[in-house]
Amino acid sequence: MACDDSNPRLTRRAALAWAGTVAAALGMPAGSAFAQQADAADVDALKPGQYVWYPDRAPDGFVAIIVSLPDQRCFVYRNGVRIGVSTCSTGRAGHQTPVGVFTILQKDVDHHSSLYDDAPMPFTERLTWSGVALHAGGLPGYPSSHGCVHLPLEFSKLLFGITHYGTPVIIADAHSQPVDVLHPGLVLPADATTAIKDDAPKNPNGTPDTAAAPDPAADAVSMIVSGADKQLVVIKDGVEVLTAPVTIRDPGTPLGNVVYVLKKVGGEVSWTSVAFEGNGAGQGKAASAIDRITVAPEANQQLAKLLVPGSTLFITELPAAQNTRSNKDFVILSQAVS
Repeated sequence: MACDDSNPRLTRRAALAWAGTVAAALGMPAGSAFAQQADAADVDALKPGQYVWYPDRAPDGFVAIIVSLPDQRCFVYRNGVRIGVSTCSTGRAGHQTPVGVFTILQKDVDHHSSLYDDAPMPFTERLTWSGVALHAGGLPGYPSSHGCVHLPLEFSKLLFGITHYGTPVIIADAHSQPVDVLHPGLVLPADATTAIKDDAPKNPNGTPDTAAAPDPAADAVSMIVSGADKQLVVIKDGVEVLTAPVTIRDPGTPLGNVVYVLKKVGGEVSWTSVAFEGNGAGQGKAASAIDRITVAPEANQQLAKLLVPGSTLFITELPAAQNTRSNKDFVILSQAVS
């Protein structure tokens, strides 16, 4: 559905209806690559304040958000399937929205700015402690904010309802569509499928044990592998819990930037990956970047004890020292990278 935030009436655009009809006729799921390609023209045609939202394409799984600065669009993926796209407005000249990889640090339905005259910021999802956030705001059709990502009110409400602390948000100059990497890579132990905590523990009678299931807000971790530093850093709840040296195969070839979100579907561990361009580094190759990184076996085993589905891994060729992220943040900031 295409929605105009200035007009609460919902309308179904012909392109979406056509895409869904053809995909169904061909026996394809609504979240198939065909369906996502078929509505590309509809997404491009969105006017300021409009969005599309189709959560049934992937009813369950972990969410990743991509904000495209050139397109002024916010893309929402669940388990690698695009379930929503919205127009947005990012930072204007002198207040540019930083490019990088962020996680949601704080959520507030009725937040007000502490910097700009107590301005309302409905459905705020904080990305940095210095003031960058996703929230409902003005949408003139071009970058106009003080650095935040403005979204339509209704879209920001829908997005707020499916995210959690730790949900990755990628702000990029350009990006690829998410792709699945069906092997754990060399960072994880070979027996990752059995070593990593199950996302669906069972009671003795076979029913899901929801109380024992990992809570992504509390249990998910963020990992960063820096080709420049040749180091792995693991962050949980804003604290470094593991660092380890890494070996990079073919070190003369750039790694680029790739973000991986860990998932466990049908009992098997795999990654959903997004390559993006930003801060002077190009898009990496999702299928190969993760296989070029090796850590010592003891680090493998420690990772297996820490990781749960929903954890993120960011591989970059850029430096990733403490001065590239704030204290309780996971981010490469453009102004902090030389």
